[in-house]
Amino acid sequence: MEQQDRLEGLKSAHIREMSSRIGRVSSRIEDFLEIIVELEDRNGEARVADIASNLAISRPTVVRMLSKMAKDGWIEQVPYRPVKLCPKGREHAEWMRERHSILFRFLRNLGIEETTAHHETEGIEHHLSEDTVRQIEKMVKRMGENQS
Repeated sequence: MEQQDRLEGLKSAHIREMSSRIGRVSSRIEDFLEIIVELEDRNGEARVADIASNLAISRPTVVRMLSKMAKDGWIEQVPYRPVKLCPKGREHAEWMRERHSILFRFLRNLGIEETTAHHETEGIEHHLSEDTVRQIEKMVKRMGENQS
């Protein structure tokens, strides 16, 4: 019976994952938004060459993705000029910063080393719902209160 329960659980998870993809921002777009917001905040602008360098991909690949992101309303793009986040892009990038911080603090509270915690946060953050992240945030706050 346990194997059947596991199989049903896997099936249910797969169905839920497929349906949750509708309307969810792709992890690739989120990677670009993360880099763009950091570059804008640090340098005042996000240039194609800097985005490519920070994502370790080619400039033509960056240009193609930026074109798609501009069409979808994430960024403003003028050829040969730095890109700029639109309000939609800035808002999502800020949520991503918050999400990363929550998950990073959670892993650190579990005793995970700092570099590993950042790396593993990058691996899981794109796959958790906002509700799950908010529940983790509550737990992190409780963990902090108990350490005082």
